[in-house]
Amino acid sequence: MAIHPTAIVDSSAQIDPSAAIGPYAIIGPDTIIGARTTIGAHTIVEYATLGADNILHPGCYVGTPPQDLKYAGEKTRLVMGDKNTVRECVTMNRGTAQGGGLTKIGSGGLFMACSHIAHDCVVGDDVIVVNAVLLAGHVQIGDGAVLGGMCAIHQYSRIGRLAMLGGGSMNGQDVLPFANTQGDRAVIRGLNLLGLKRAGVPPESRSALKAAYRTLFLCGLSQIEALTRLKAGKPDPIVQEWIDFIESAGKRGYMRPAVGATELEEVAL
Repeated sequence: MAIHPTAIVDSSAQIDPSAAIGPYAIIGPDTIIGARTTIGAHTIVEYATLGADNILHPGCYVGTPPQDLKYAGEKTRLVMGDKNTVRECVTMNRGTAQGGGLTKIGSGGLFMACSHIAHDCVVGDDVIVVNAVLLAGHVQIGDGAVLGGMCAIHQYSRIGRLAMLGGGSMNGQDVLPFANTQGDRAVIRGLNLLGLKRAGVPPESRSALKAAYRTLFLCGLSQIEALTRLKAGKPDPIVQEWIDFIESAGKRGYMRPAVGATELEEVAL
């Protein structure tokens, strides 16, 4: 176990022998650090469980108290999976009692400098959070989503799997899986076709998703009418994922294209 002599480690912390703790780091109470995880200089980790092979760069704060006026010191937690990279000055707050007491970070994520993961968020696997991204409390991020630099996400919003959020976008509603967003009070700007290809989604499923996009947004149908049409027959699994996401009815409603958008503006066919 490599613990720098200037580090401060609480007596309750459990640190795997293969982990490394850098200079002036603080490992606080009720902390578990997994195999081969590296904690950088001046980093604080407390009330958290970190899996294996995570890299926390200098000056990040993981498991620190939530920025919530209702928080009154309740014992809550942050749990992180494996193989995440957390860059400088990232903040990840633990949960609140009102939100279930847990902030959850998946595996394989990249959290770039100065990004913020608020209390009670649930972040999936292989997520990329670019510099200065801000997640409010209770946000859910699906696997493989990419959050562009300096974008923000409203509390209780859901970001679907393989969604791509444009840099600087202000995302105030749920974002459908596989969608691109852009703008101040962001709107959907088509599909994340490159992300779908990179994820190995077959051409027939991508075509089915394009057709579903037209039905949902570009045919002048009500949501009920569009969903009825999408459900007819046996939808492609990737279209069924859209149906399930919409019908699970998040608190914020889901994002749509700009008013008056045309097919050519929204989907590259």
